[in-house]
Amino acid sequence: MKFKKLILAIGIGLSMMMAGCGTDSKDSGNSSESREIQVIKDRGVLKVGVKVDVPKFGYKNASTGEIEGFEVDLSKQVAKKIFGEENKIELQGVTAKTRGPLLDNGEVDMVAATFTITEERKKSYNFSDTYLKDGVGLLVKKSLGASSLKDLDGKTVGVAQSSTTKVALEDEANKQGVKLKFSEFGSYPEIKAALDSSRVDCFAVDASILNGYVDDSTVILDDRYNPQEYGIASKKENTELAKLINEVVNDMKISGEMDKLIQKWEIK
Repeated sequence: MKFKKLILAIGIGLSMMMAGCGTDSKDSGNSSESREIQVIKDRGVLKVGVKVDVPKFGYKNASTGEIEGFEVDLSKQVAKKIFGEENKIELQGVTAKTRGPLLDNGEVDMVAATFTITEERKKSYNFSDTYLKDGVGLLVKKSLGASSLKDLDGKTVGVAQSSTTKVALEDEANKQGVKLKFSEFGSYPEIKAALDSSRVDCFAVDASILNGYVDDSTVILDDRYNPQEYGIASKKENTELAKLINEVVNDMKISGEMDKLIQKWEIK
């Protein structure tokens, strides 16, 4: 009888231990899944890398000193999803060259900065579904008299460092038998200044970005090359943040809020 009682007691003890282990495992899993979001909540702000030199997307308003634009408003909706209010956001200016390293270093939680989704980049970062699609355009002086890429044969094209524009145009130029020279710059205003001073013959980047730099002396040519898809990027290991960001993007697309933002900022 005593032996049977001993066996029963051991069995109950083991059952309780297993039940306890199961509960701990489950709690640990939930904690692990939400940890990256909790870190942001504990900090009190969502850190976002945005452009500050792209009118209508991310641009520092000289009058107010504030960074504003389509991608800024989009990022605020991610902050609202996390905190319940959109102003708990800290913006940091990035360029095509710096946005990846800043994300890698953890200085920003996500990047919404006309970041083109490519298969190569997806190896390093999580990307949300596409929120905008565009193509590479060509901005030239009207005095050049150019109407197509072929008219730029032998000319110098200004592009941003670390952008996909140069490769896209090289591919297209090879198809058309056109020879191009390239000059790389750290920011879009630098490329526009180079165009104005005739140091380059063309300013090339996605057409929606070029629309912010057109003036009375310049024109965007009609052709578009290599369709670009923009997504919000986050660190590869931050899967829960990536999931939350994607929910925001898709909810806005389904509800029509994304189209309203595009219209608000007159994105072409």
